Amino acid sequence: MSVTADRLVSSRGWQSKVPPITATFWVIKVLSTTIGETFADYLAVNVGLGPAVTDAIMFVLLVIALVVQFRTRRYTPWIYWLCVVLVSIVGTQLTDFFTDTLGVPLAASTVTFSILLAVVFTIWYRQERTLAITSIDTPRREGFYWAAILTTFALGTAAGDYATETLDLGFRNGALIFGGLILATWIALRLGAGQVLTFWIAYVLTRPLGASLGDLLTQDKDLGGLALGASVTSLLFMAAIVVLVVREQVLVNRHGVVEKGSEPRGRSQDLAWAGAAALAVATAGLALSLVQGSSPATDTQTDVAQDTVTAHASGVSSTTARTAHPTTKLGNLNKFAVIVADVQIKVDKHDLAGAKTRVKDLEVAWDDAEAGLKPRDATKWHQLDDEIDAVLTALRASPPNQTDCASAVHTLMSTLNKFDGA
Repeated sequence: MSVTADRLVSSRGWQSKVPPITATFWVIKVLSTTIGETFADYLAVNVGLGPAVTDAIMFVLLVIALVVQFRTRRYTPWIYWLCVVLVSIVGTQLTDFFTDTLGVPLAASTVTFSILLAVVFTIWYRQERTLAITSIDTPRREGFYWAAILTTFALGTAAGDYATETLDLGFRNGALIFGGLILATWIALRLGAGQVLTFWIAYVLTRPLGASLGDLLTQDKDLGGLALGASVTSLLFMAAIVVLVVREQVLVNRHGVVEKGSEPRGRSQDLAWAGAAALAVATAGLALSLVQGSSPATDTQTDVAQDTVTAHASGVSSTTARTAHPTTKLGNLNKFAVIVADVQIKVDKHDLAGAKTRVKDLEVAWDDAEAGLKPRDATKWHQLDDEIDAVLTALRASPPNQTDCASAVHTLMSTLNKFDGA
């Protein structure tokens, strides 16, 4: 979907504030979508900031980045793409807030954000008589643009989660489906469909596509992923983004926003760079996955084995760590059960500080596996998720209560024993 960006300068000296819509644009957009989601999860879970603090930090950073963006007088790649990454995070957090905190069904969130996007577009068009991104050359138009971008990220998150979780499509089918829809949108453009319409449709669809690709790379192999983990995936994607954005910045500094992609040679070079970046990410991901698959036991596997030994040594039977009762489609839950067994041992010994430290491993492992487990049996997943939250809340209380902690851990272990389909 290539649209040549004209140099549109207003009487106040503003130039077009968005990049030309080339192959590089779409590659960075997809990569930044995944980076935004995984980074927010890393701060909330791995670093331990929690959803509320993470949300506040990301919102403040977004406001600061947008202030800088609005104060610029022309397209500045590093500022623009920083805003996109932060909007991706905040848009995702909006949907998660509706779903996880307020309990709004994903179908209702999808409809709500669709209506909100239609309202933004309607007001934008009535005020400016255009929705073309090649005319973002005044503060008011840029305000409408970023409002639409934020809403598309929220909508894309809700629609993507609805498809992959509520409809049980999973992240692999989700990647194929959303990729196919984007291809169909491109074909429609080539057949004469409007550039503005096809751009915004594709923009919404790249959000769930990026999330599905990210899950494909990060999820464990027994869940259908490549088991790279969020950290490795984020580093791969960030490296590709930095290379492409640096090239964008160099081209803009040399020639201005209209040069890149405006000539046939420029378009072919842009396509080559975008394709090379995507291929490099895919190749590196597959190579790392193969290396990890043939390497000795990972730290997680070692921890699991150690937990089992500890359970036996402490008088906890193997059936406490894992009892196979395949009453759900969740599959093998052993890696979670052995962590809970270790937590239970510490709680029974009144070592609540040690249990609080150990339960962090459960929180990280459960969060990392969400995209692969939740579509298998959403109802049972939510039950386990609530019980894990209860354990976390009990152990992180100030001060924690021995009885409450023991009760929450016992309930969780009983449910894991019941649901485990190993």
